[in-house]
Amino acid sequence: MVYNTRIMSASVAHIFGGEAKVKIMRLFIFNPTLVFTATEVGSRAKVGPMGTRKELGGLIKAGLVKKRGKSYILNRAYRYLPAIGNFLIDANPLSEKEIVRKISTAGTIKLILTSGVFLHNPDSRVDILIVGDHIRHGKLLSVMSSIEAELGKELRYAVFETSDFQYRLGIYDKLIRDILDSQHEKILNKLGLQVSPMIPKVIHSA
Repeated sequence: MVYNTRIMSASVAHIFGGEAKVKIMRLFIFNPTLVFTATEVGSRAKVGPMGTRKELGGLIKAGLVKKRGKSYILNRAYRYLPAIGNFLIDANPLSEKEIVRKISTAGTIKLILTSGVFLHNPDSRVDILIVGDHIRHGKLLSVMSSIEAELGKELRYAVFETSDFQYRLGIYDKLIRDILDSQHEKILNKLGLQVSPMIPKVIHSA
């Protein structure tokens, strides 16, 4: 069954009381051992100071978050944590089209491959592989930060110019092979990339 991710994201926000709360919940649930100040929570989740304080107060009252001095941490003993965590993992706030659209603003993007956190594959070397030309790295950093804020998790990603990627593919570069040999999805593939267990092949698109 195919779900409309935008509708799902809005529905999740309504269930939990708003988009800001969902993003802050994701931040704590997907970083269960990290301690954050209120400023760090707001910065990572892209939520203003007043909204951050309000949502942190509510999550402390609910028992999901604990205060530790002037900082905050996930309450891993919270009774409903497994159920909420699994629900938020499955309710991905960004569709593949939205990820492609966001990343494509940073340059002439030819290939976007997702793995890792997007496919519940913690052993993957990266969460996103990006290949393209004329990539503006400052813009890409901003885009990735916005995606991380939606997901609630810092992403591992690799970026290559097309010529560099093709060279590495041709010499069986270990990082590239590890990425392509692990579970992944090509959500943008203008290179016509096809990979067999032994022979990498790139079909150049017109």
